[in-house]
Amino acid sequence: MNTNKSVILSRTEIHLNESQNKMIVSGWGQEVLDKTITEKIIYLSDGLKVMGYISYPIDKTQKYPVVVWNRGGYQNKGVIDKFTARGMFGQIASWGYVVFASQYRGNAISDGKDEVGGNDVNDILNLISLADEFDFADKSKCGIEGWSRGGMMSYLTLIRKSDFKCAVFIGAISDFKNYVKSSENRISIYKKILGDIDFEKKLDERTVINFVDKLPDIPYLIMHGKSDETIPFEQSVKIAEKISEINYNNQLILFEDGDHYLKKHRNEVDVLRRKWYEKYLR
Repeated sequence: MNTNKSVILSRTEIHLNESQNKMIVSGWGQEVLDKTITEKIIYLSDGLKVMGYISYPIDKTQKYPVVVWNRGGYQNKGVIDKFTARGMFGQIASWGYVVFASQYRGNAISDGKDEVGGNDVNDILNLISLADEFDFADKSKCGIEGWSRGGMMSYLTLIRKSDFKCAVFIGAISDFKNYVKSSENRISIYKKILGDIDFEKKLDERTVINFVDKLPDIPYLIMHGKSDETIPFEQSVKIAEKISEINYNNQLILFEDGDHYLKKHRNEVDVLRRKWYEKYLR
């Protein structure tokens, strides 16, 4: 990891209008509005200005475990807007955690180029060090969560930083090479993002299922919809099998009619995530 000091350059609290606040309550609960603050931040990562979010309980009289949340998509596809950030991250904060999330370099208003699992992994590692700026963030108790491409980013982060207490994956990519090569359109997209030079090597470096033995021995919660048309659910099945082979604690949950976002199972997924954090992050 680059040794440049990671610092927050700006913090802006998110305020929504009345109709948006009503949707927040409807979608994520009254406690998100009443008990949490979510801010948009610009922070320094390897000398680049990168956008992200932090969310935390209003009550700062105690220390809270940290959850690092990693988004899916690539470039500006999958960027988290301020409404979604207020809801999603505020919900986790309402459970009693400090949430840190990056948009990754090259996305939104961030400097640099999105490398989908290259140097942009530093944007997650540098994000974690920002917890030092918050007295109420207990960095000794840190969990990581990733959805879709964010799952791959989380696995890559875990390979480089082993002191997380637990991990949660939803619809995650574990075999990046297989995922890209299953479609001519994807090959074209990722050649544009990653470049033609050493393309195969770059795919291999991001194919986490080949490096399971480098993952830390922590509890893994892996969830996937069997009707996921974006990331095949077999990606989660296969990595769960590999994790089981090395005797790491893991739980694989497949949802029969679940789509990529597990929309029909959202309440169940939220309960499972919350219980996982309460069990392993407290």
